[in-house]
Amino acid sequence: MIFIENRRKSLAKLQEKYPQSKIIDVTSRAEIPFVKLSPFYPVGDIPVPFSDGQVGQSVEGIWQGLKVFENQGIDTSFFENKRMKGLKRTVRKYGPVKGHQAGVNSETLLDYVQARKQIYLPIYLWVLEHKVTEVLALLQEYKQSLDLVLLDYETNGDINDTSKPLSHAYLIKYYLEGNYPK
Repeated sequence: MIFIENRRKSLAKLQEKYPQSKIIDVTSRAEIPFVKLSPFYPVGDIPVPFSDGQVGQSVEGIWQGLKVFENQGIDTSFFENKRMKGLKRTVRKYGPVKGHQAGVNSETLLDYVQARKQIYLPIYLWVLEHKVTEVLALLQEYKQSLDLVLLDYETNGDINDTSKPLSHAYLIKYYLEGNYPK
C-alpha cells in the first residue's frame, strides 16, 4: 500500500505508525533521486499546455507562470526558473487570483479546478512519464516488499477540493496504482 503523510510529522511517529514501511520524502527538500518528484524540481523541457513550442523547467514554474492575478497577467519568466526558489506568485503582491490562462497566447481563463485538470495534472503526468521513470521504477521495486509512505507538505488528494493545495504525493500514488486522475 501507499500512504501519504505530512512531511512535518516526526519521523519517530511515522515509523511507529508504519513499522514495515519505506518512508520517502518527495518534496523539494528530499534527497536525490526523490527530489526529482517535486513539482519545483527543474527536470526541463516540459511542454506548456496550449502553447505550441513553449517549454518550462518545472511543473511549479509553469503553474505559477500561467496564473493570472487582478493586478498582473501571466509571467513566462517563471517557465525558465531552475533554482527551485522564487517560484511563488502571491495574492499579497499581485491581488486576488482570477484564474490560470489556458496557454501563453490565449484569452481563456480557467477556474482553479479546471486549471488543475487541464494544466497541472497533464504537466505532472508528462514529467512522470518522460523525466522520472527511473525514480518511479525504484518506488515500484520498494513497493514489492514494503508499504510506502510518501511525505509531502500537502495531503489533499481530491482534485475538486480547492480549500487546500493539491498533493503531488497523491498524484504519484495514483500513478503507481494505475488510476491517475483525468
